[in-house]
Amino acid sequence: MLTVLINWLYIAFTTMCLGIGVAAFTRNRLHYQISKADSILAMGLIAATVYAQIWSLFYKVGILANLVLLLICAISLFYGRGQLSYMMQIQKKKATVLKGIGFAIVVLIWAYCTSRGYMHYDSDLYHAQSIRWIEEYGIVKGLGNIHVRFAYNSSFFALSALYSMPYIFGQSMHSVNGMIALILSIEALRIVHAWKRKKLLLSDFARAAALFYLTLIYSDIMAPASDYAIMCTVFYIIIKWLSQLEDEKEADNVTPYALLCVAGVYAVSLKLTAGLILILVLKPAIMLIRQRWKEVILYLCMGIGVITPWLIRTVWISGYLLYPFPALDIFSVDWKLPAQAAALDAAEIKTWGRGLNNAALVNMPMTEWFPQWFQTMLPMLGKLFIIADIISIILGFPMLIIALFRRKADKIKDIGLVWLAIAASYLFWQLSAPLLRYGYAYILLLIALTGGMMWTAICIKIKLADTE
Repeated sequence: MLTVLINWLYIAFTTMCLGIGVAAFTRNRLHYQISKADSILAMGLIAATVYAQIWSLFYKVGILANLVLLLICAISLFYGRGQLSYMMQIQKKKATVLKGIGFAIVVLIWAYCTSRGYMHYDSDLYHAQSIRWIEEYGIVKGLGNIHVRFAYNSSFFALSALYSMPYIFGQSMHSVNGMIALILSIEALRIVHAWKRKKLLLSDFARAAALFYLTLIYSDIMAPASDYAIMCTVFYIIIKWLSQLEDEKEADNVTPYALLCVAGVYAVSLKLTAGLILILVLKPAIMLIRQRWKEVILYLCMGIGVITPWLIRTVWISGYLLYPFPALDIFSVDWKLPAQAAALDAAEIKTWGRGLNNAALVNMPMTEWFPQWFQTMLPMLGKLFIIADIISIILGFPMLIIALFRRKADKIKDIGLVWLAIAASYLFWQLSAPLLRYGYAYILLLIALTGGMMWTAICIKIKLADTE
């Protein structure tokens, strides 16, 4: 537990330095001031991930990578010294003894969970090994030919390699998932503000869903599995997006939405299945075209900068731009995995998630595999979740269609877009490889958002009835 805390101090220091530099850029170039420490920490984590991936293209991600990282942090801190001063002033005003004690308790809880627990099966199979390859060699051409699972390129593995530091601790520290869970916890626990405002917001429903998810993974968070990182990231993006919509002063500011879309691109690099979260891009794209269309190029460059190292790594490891999608075969390289092997791998992922365990059954109609999957693959609570999701889809789509015909209901349309992104992500998960751990964020958020929308509608009707 002590080594986890030491490792976290280093992760927090470096990511905060990088985040301060990014925040200073958004203030100077985009004229948007970021003040929340967890947001700056999250941006720094994205920057560190991009850095680790770029470094891995040329050399192993070890002590030299961290020495150069510290140099970059120093430059970033110097560039963002004004941002640092501003952030410290804001945090000083908000700081209280009670908040400090609460924060310390949350840190200790997650440090304890990260220091012990259960290693995920896939982490023993290939997660930890993938990280070790990056630690020892960086990028390895055609690595997927050794084991097809090594072709599952996740930017999370490069980030974990950067902060694993076996040359200091004597073994690889797999504590990044714990740090990501901690960041999500900080945001999710802001649900306590509902007590002061005496009102539940839609973001509070998403926070409640995130807190429930965290109770499911606390015993497994020690494992370097990308599933936990991507689910926590999706929760974080959606909560921040909803919070922005609810902020009366900043709701019409395009910059936060555009930055969250860049974070959405980062989510795709963690796991390709998060791609439909980018439906959210529609809102800032329309706003930018109407208001500041010249900034579109800047945000596109930021998104491309986040995703390009991941794409290069995927090609270098597997020979494909996206793996396992052999249909998207645009590179003729001699280290490419055979198309049949990639297709078989993709089929095995789907059939395993459906509980079929036979790749030959990949084209079985949903009407045949769904009942068996529902009965054998889901615990009782999982069955209740899926039933609730189906009901949410049935209720949500009519609500969305009605909202689209209300021209003046811009806020309802904005909420509908978030719901649509989550519903589409859920349906993609359900129809492809519906293993619970692959889609908890979509499962829980769909229920939470639909329930929150209904709660809000009921409250509005009651309020109108009282005024009459």
